[in-house]
Amino acid sequence: MDLLSNCKVTVAALLTAFVLSTCLYISHHETRLVGSIHAKQNKTIIAHEMLPNNPAKQQKNSVETMGVSPEKSQQTDVSRDNKCTMSPESRFDCARDRVLSQRDCEERGCCYAPLANSAGPPWCFYPYLYPGYKMGPLSPTVGGQAATLTRAIPSYLPKDIPTLLLEVTEETATRLHLTLKDPSSQRYEVQLPASVPQDKSDTQDVLYTTEYQSDPFGFIVQRKSNGRVIMNTTVAPLLFADQYLQLSTTLASSLVSGLGEHYTSLRLDLNWTSLTLWNRDMAPHADANLYGSHPFFIVQEEDGLAHGVFLLNSNAIEVMLQPTPALTWVSTGGILDLYIFLGPDPQSVIRQYLQVIGYPMMPPYWSLGFHLCRWGYTTTKTTRQVAQRMHSADFPMDVQWNDLDYADKRRVFTFDPWRFRDLPEMVEEFHKRGMKYILILDPGISNTSPPGTYPPFDDGLKRDVFIKNSTGHILIGKVWPGPTAFPDFTNPETRQWWEDCIRDFHSKVQVDGLWIDMNEPANFVQGSVEGCPESDLESPPYTPRVVGGQLNAGTLCMSAQQKLSTHYNLHNMYGLTEAFATHSALIKVRGKRPFVLSRSSYPGIGRFSGVWTGDVRSNWEQLRYSIPAVLQLSLFGVPLVGADICGFGGNTTEELCVRWMQLGAFYPFMRNHNDKPNAPQEPYVFGKKAQAAMRSALNLRYSLLPFLYTLFHHAHTSAHTVARPLFVEFPTDPNCHTIDQQFLWGSSLLISPVLEQGAVELAAYLPPGTWYSLYDGQPFYSKGQYLLLPAPLDTINVHVREGHIIPQQEHALTTTASRRNPFFLIVALSAGGWAWGDLFWDDGDSLDTFETGSYCYVIFIAGQVGKRQVMYICIWKVDEPTFCILLFYYLNQTPLF
Repeated sequence: MDLLSNCKVTVAALLTAFVLSTCLYISHHETRLVGSIHAKQNKTIIAHEMLPNNPAKQQKNSVETMGVSPEKSQQTDVSRDNKCTMSPESRFDCARDRVLSQRDCEERGCCYAPLANSAGPPWCFYPYLYPGYKMGPLSPTVGGQAATLTRAIPSYLPKDIPTLLLEVTEETATRLHLTLKDPSSQRYEVQLPASVPQDKSDTQDVLYTTEYQSDPFGFIVQRKSNGRVIMNTTVAPLLFADQYLQLSTTLASSLVSGLGEHYTSLRLDLNWTSLTLWNRDMAPHADANLYGSHPFFIVQEEDGLAHGVFLLNSNAIEVMLQPTPALTWVSTGGILDLYIFLGPDPQSVIRQYLQVIGYPMMPPYWSLGFHLCRWGYTTTKTTRQVAQRMHSADFPMDVQWNDLDYADKRRVFTFDPWRFRDLPEMVEEFHKRGMKYILILDPGISNTSPPGTYPPFDDGLKRDVFIKNSTGHILIGKVWPGPTAFPDFTNPETRQWWEDCIRDFHSKVQVDGLWIDMNEPANFVQGSVEGCPESDLESPPYTPRVVGGQLNAGTLCMSAQQKLSTHYNLHNMYGLTEAFATHSALIKVRGKRPFVLSRSSYPGIGRFSGVWTGDVRSNWEQLRYSIPAVLQLSLFGVPLVGADICGFGGNTTEELCVRWMQLGAFYPFMRNHNDKPNAPQEPYVFGKKAQAAMRSALNLRYSLLPFLYTLFHHAHTSAHTVARPLFVEFPTDPNCHTIDQQFLWGSSLLISPVLEQGAVELAAYLPPGTWYSLYDGQPFYSKGQYLLLPAPLDTINVHVREGHIIPQQEHALTTTASRRNPFFLIVALSAGGWAWGDLFWDDGDSLDTFETGSYCYVIFIAGQVGKRQVMYICIWKVDEPTFCILLFYYLNQTPLF
């Protein structure tokens, strides 16, 4: 007997419930550096005289030739032809900023070599050792080391900055921090909202070595254990001008993920592709900049190793990917603030990244239930009927939502006096039924109401909270209510005003959370209703490939003034700063754990908000791409994430909606949302078989909520992923490197959804080991292989990994009810006869329960000795003795379900 399901030991389940209820009532490394701190000799390092054509050898030789003297380098006479001789995939674009003729290209000192039938490699490219900055000696600083970089000859860029300051800090054994900035002029540097506690780890046994090329400047980071090159920026010149910052590097492998938010697979395409990071109100589709910007990527190396790189820069960024493998960062402003995380495994990389941007918040328990929304629930009567029909049809649902239908003239912080006149009473009714209520809150504040009739604008005007145009007047754009002003959330007074607005509205309508949409910010006119002034901010020397062709397309003027800087510098952080303000306000207004859902995102958003993937369409392709979208945001520190189930745009079909509900039952955040003109897609509108399949998926999710909630606890306290790519859990399995149509919950559950129309079976990959069907306990003994599994319309394949215990509860129509139900355990014994699991349990809604010790933490351990099985249930409580129960029982001859 390999699998013990439902524990079949009723005593164990009863004891678990008893203990939980009782508990709740108890209420130095080898670097060769110029002027190194560790080595006082002043040694100039030349990375190479001429790189070979082979890109793999290029990385190797650039490191092996360290120590070549400057004199030898200067005596070497390398012809121009040799400097330009390289394989096409090793070319780095010298005409990124504009289209160049051969003459223009060669005037820059670059190589020009057209290629027949090639749309990828550049024709104008940098030669070896293209002139750039020269690095002076490194000197010790309080935090690490610093050096001055100087450029004797200006680059081809306007407003070139001739002198730079390099600062290098070995922050931890696994984290290297490098910054490049202008020492003579203060430039905008990203300040993440709310300070992130920084760890002070020992840096004696660092995992990396760092080497520098003096002239032209470049640096090389290697993994100390095996000498693998993690970054090599000597392959192309560093450029640093006022509005154009460029840094290129080789990559350790072609297995790169991140750089969101884009409509891509989990593994990025390095075949001469470009990704732009510039937040935009844009429905997901290929080759477009979407709602969020996350300048972080993770690289899977050999042997299961991994590393990550984060560029802390909020300006418009374009990232060029090429099959060398290599990439080039181009930013339109700020500084180059670079973090390198050495892992050594993928999960460690993610944790190290989150140690910089912040660990995610702990969501309220109820927010893990099912949410239902539609733009088009036009009255309280309609909204009530939807909620009632869901429960009457025996569909679990925790949260009813309203889109902008509720608002009087589409103005936020109001509700329509006719169609939603009894909104407060409706919300109270939902609360009595154990449900929650959320509505949409756009940032745009209408400015057209008569003075004295719309307090949010009147008060905001008095308190000077709105973004200004370049002349110092309030910038007026246009969104749903018409002409609107936009709050500046970088201003502390704005955050207080926002809190006051939420408090006032909450005194009338007891909302349980807020949905902050349109916060890229979106604008229906370009820049403002008065246009934007002609300036370098509105028309910079270089504009990345953005939808609309200009940075101010679909948003505000770049010259708009905010408290911290111009919108040119702050645009990508607008949603993050609004989420911070909203999260803080809800804590103070409600005194409970806040729920915020944001469309726009930037690193650190997971501390304050969940994110959904925007206006996906109702088709099978978008169903498939929703998985890598969710997994990418998980890598970015946003565990509370999901896509609009059944699609937001266009009409769904019954089969598509069933399959999407099944997949959606395993999104960490589960919401069905629909647009006005579309056919209804609430679960109860479909046929009986479809309803049964959807109900089964919902019931399964609700039974697994204790396990899901525990995963969120580990995300909040230890930076674990909730929805997890297979490569994160199985980094040494090459078959897992690119899988993004299956995923895991934590390390225990493998989800393999149907993503193709008409399919009734699917090929699912099972990593090596024993996996058990969650439904009937059937074991699958995998050597790391694809298996053809039956998948009729009523089934989503879910498998439990050997050696794990899954805590569950009997499902109910709401989490208010299900939390009162009995617990049971799924025990999947390993080949060695053991299993382990855990459960985090608190009241699900109070603030800082882990931090204050107001919780129970339960460990389950099961083992098999002969025909007897042993189970330990141990309960940990802060400042209290550990309490353990030991159970013995005999196995039946048949599986226990």
